[in-house]
Amino acid sequence: MGKKDQGKIARRAKMRIDSYDFGSIMIDGKVYNSDVMIYPDRVEKWWRKEGHSVYKEDIDKVIEEKPSVLIIGTGAYGYVKVSQEVFEYAEKNNIRLVVESTRKACEEYNNLSKTQKVVAALHLTC
Repeated sequence: MGKKDQGKIARRAKMRIDSYDFGSIMIDGKVYNSDVMIYPDRVEKWWRKEGHSVYKEDIDKVIEEKPSVLIIGTGAYGYVKVSQEVFEYAEKNNIRLVVESTRKACEEYNNLSKTQKVVAALHLTC
């Protein structure tokens, strides 16, 4: 990629959650209507092996990012279950794991990401 093209790749140093409502989240002014994984510099869709469970393979990409904290939002009503293997995997990789309802997870993300490298995996509905 030449110097001329380098400016076309826009990435932010830190993402910010503007708002969350059941089924919808606004991050840096952009609305998402499916589950998301928020990295320090980008947002991606988050697909899981099973819709309302989180397993080790569902967070493999997070481990590569080497955050100090992983926040998992379990939905508006907390229906998503995080397997024990995820807790063990995070601990083995020196990642603090925070599991909360998605509204609380959004608040935690905005607070913790000010001072730490944080990734958030958020289920937007139930």
